[in-house]
Amino acid sequence: MSVLRRADAWEISESEEETDIETKAPLNHDEISQTTTTSSQCGDQLPSSDLKRKTSPLTRSGSHRASASLPHHGSDTPGPARKRRSREEVEADRERARERREARESQRASRAQEKDERRQEQQQRREAAENLRSLRPENCLKNLTVCIDPALLQHDGSDVLLGTLAAYEWRFSLESQQLPNSITWTRDAPQGGGSLGSLEEDQTVLLLSLTDFLDMVISVKKMLNSGGEETGVGSFLSPLLERLNRDARKVVTLLVTDSQQDYRTYGCGVPSGLGIESLDVEEVLVHLQLCKNISVVFLDGWQEVTNHVCSVTKALSKRPYKLLTEGSELPFCVDGSWASGARVERDGSGLIQVWSKQIQQLNRVSPGAASTVTAAYPSPQLLLQEYQTLGSEEERKGLLAGLIVKGGGKDRRLGPEVSARVYRCFTAPNPQLVLD
Repeated sequence: MSVLRRADAWEISESEEETDIETKAPLNHDEISQTTTTSSQCGDQLPSSDLKRKTSPLTRSGSHRASASLPHHGSDTPGPARKRRSREEVEADRERARERREARESQRASRAQEKDERRQEQQQRREAAENLRSLRPENCLKNLTVCIDPALLQHDGSDVLLGTLAAYEWRFSLESQQLPNSITWTRDAPQGGGSLGSLEEDQTVLLLSLTDFLDMVISVKKMLNSGGEETGVGSFLSPLLERLNRDARKVVTLLVTDSQQDYRTYGCGVPSGLGIESLDVEEVLVHLQLCKNISVVFLDGWQEVTNHVCSVTKALSKRPYKLLTEGSELPFCVDGSWASGARVERDGSGLIQVWSKQIQQLNRVSPGAASTVTAAYPSPQLLLQEYQTLGSEEERKGLLAGLIVKGGGKDRRLGPEVSARVYRCFTAPNPQLVLD
């Protein structure tokens, strides 16, 4: 009887709960939690199977509603609406991007150009330094070659010249020359493309015996007596004059040698008793020197010939460096304390020291006197303008005489002598005028 009553109660309670679930409004989250708590409390009084049956539909329904009622924060949630840009804005963005790209490319190109300019400047400085080192006499001497005509080897004593050149370790070569019995010089010079070429120097040494020289004197004397025409001159002199006519820059030196020492000679080296006057010889020498740029040197033996050739070789090795130093606008302004020079910067600083050094080059002008002049007239132009304002020559000569030179414990005047010397130095039209 009790079992039937319990079954009826179960059926009735189950049907009531289903009706209640269907009719009741959906529970919120708080109601679900409260119901769950109540069910758990009732579970202490009901069997486990009844508790399971009684709570599982509610729990499943509550969990389903809870999951349905909770908001979703995943990727399925639609974001805010994106504003669509207009065509003008897109074009403006593209233009700005293009300008930034062009600015970056311009900066990159400018940096590359500056790098190339620095590299070229460094290369130019290295080349200039290398050229300056190559112009030094010790380096130029290595680039010179002494070219000797093989006909000179037939003369006794020519081995002295070859032995001396070999002892100095100078370069020399034996090759036929345009003028027989001559010696020339060549220099290794840079050519196009970085290669080295041979450049012939303007100096030529021609060896003559005393007999050949006298024949040449007679030929030149006949040429002068005939009105200066070169036709009909001796066969020995004709090739030489023809070569000089082709190249006027050539400087020829005739070395007259004679192995016979028993000749009685005049001061010019001409033996007596040959029918040639010393005045004729001197006339021929002057004509060759002034008109043909030919010098004549009388030597005694091959040792003196060797010394002369060595002197010319050393002079040729020093020529490039001298031309470089003398080619400046102010050759007296030497850079370096060892020469008591003054350095002029790009902004013009140092010109006052150059002006003072220029005045000190005059005889008996001390540094104190030069400083006094430069203090009164800071530039040569100001001094020349002051000279032009004076009316008489005497006033110009005595312009600087009253300047006070301080130093040595007492003051003194510059004096009329130094004043006149400075005036003549800067105003005299004659470059050969003696200032003292």
